Amino acid sequence: MAKEMRKIRTGAVVRTGMAQTAVVEMVWKQRHRLYRKQMRRVTRFYVHDPENQCRVGDTVRIQETRPISKTKHWRLLEILHRRQVADVQPIELETDLDAEIAAEAEQPTALADSVESSEAGAPDEEDTQNDTNLY
Repeated sequence: MAKEMRKIRTGAVVRTGMAQTAVVEMVWKQRHRLYRKQMRRVTRFYVHDPENQCRVGDTVRIQETRPISKTKHWRLLEILHRRQVADVQPIELETDLDAEIAAEAEQPTALADSVESSEAGAPDEEDTQNDTNLY
């Protein structure tokens, strides 16, 4: 196949779990012939990524190439846009949550005392009205 005739597509990376392979999804809309409604079409391409530089969410440009494996017929040309990912480790989240839980465990005792003192007072007008409506 002549190099100038090879197809070039742009899509988003949806999977990178395989070695040297990324799954790129291209989405486009197409009008239904009979009903004239817009239909969402999705195509997935298996892309050869020799350096494993793609990450999930990246927007990439791919090019058609000779068959590299049974399903892989595309290669990565360039990464157009990197998706921003937060640099938070799971361990940091757990320690922050532990501190918050410990702080909340100390506060309910003060809240429970204030709730008990408010319940000891006279009943609200709504409670007396509801009692009379029941009978």
